Amino acid sequence: MSENQRVLKGTRDAYGEVLVELGKEHPEIVVLDADLGSSTRSRKFATKFPERFFNVGVAEQNMMGIAAGLACTGKTVFASTFAIFATGRPWEQIRNAICFSNLNVKIVASHGGITVGADGASHQSLEDISIMRCLPNMKVIIPCDYEETKKAIREIIKVKGPYYVRLGRAKYPILTDRDTPFEIGKGIVFKEGKDVAIVSTGTMLSYALKASEILEKEGVDAAVLHIHTVKPIDKELITKYAKQCKCMVSVEEHTIIGGLGSAVSEVLTESFPVPLERVGIKDRFGRSGKPEVLIKEYNIDVPDIVSASKKVIEKKREML
Repeated sequence: MSENQRVLKGTRDAYGEVLVELGKEHPEIVVLDADLGSSTRSRKFATKFPERFFNVGVAEQNMMGIAAGLACTGKTVFASTFAIFATGRPWEQIRNAICFSNLNVKIVASHGGITVGADGASHQSLEDISIMRCLPNMKVIIPCDYEETKKAIREIIKVKGPYYVRLGRAKYPILTDRDTPFEIGKGIVFKEGKDVAIVSTGTMLSYALKASEILEKEGVDAAVLHIHTVKPIDKELITKYAKQCKCMVSVEEHTIIGGLGSAVSEVLTESFPVPLERVGIKDRFGRSGKPEVLIKEYNIDVPDIVSASKKVIEKKREML
């Protein structure tokens, strides 16, 4: 592990910092938050640019309507709150007011996934990728670490239209650096391999890489792909490694229904069908607990990825 990877930093912290950087460069940027600016880190922007920041209160549906209105005047709008409130409560407004008109609104939500921890099921968004991915015009991005979050936010302002960026609460290792490429819609190969391809998204990349190290010691050559853009997904890369490895494992901190696992399955079905094991939340609500305990409880830990990899390799052998 490199010295950089020993540093733990939050993706939401990167968001707050890059907003300030962009605010200096782009006077058209306006930021909205639903009374959670301290947690989402958008308060950093509010401190520097109070005239361009609006706390709408606990009124997420209204926030998306305001965002749509501001976008119609030529503003680049960032709207933030917790993932569960950013996608669930205002879904109709996102669909009809933002996506239908393809407006320039960037929804950047923190506290995605099970690692929200002690806040429990009411605050653990396990369905947000599914319900954002199904919307026409919406693009969905899940950065793996602090550095990639900054790159993602800088990239999404270059292309007008709605984006959903999912960030977490917990701090994770920094796996990328300033030179690591980032292109919307293009995955990244973190490790080559020929026996199985582990396809992860977001901060689960660190778990996928640890699993690949264990598998390597056991004689299994596992490729690790990072899919930061779940929509539009990198069909070309997934197909290439399906042909190369003949089996895959998807890894996500999200329900396996409609998330990365479903997106990968759709690609494989249409391009090159191979066995797929999905590591993710198995049709359950969240519960209160420490993040590391919940990762184990919901079977999305390193040993679960290792087990799924061995299982899918066995399936591959049965089909050959």
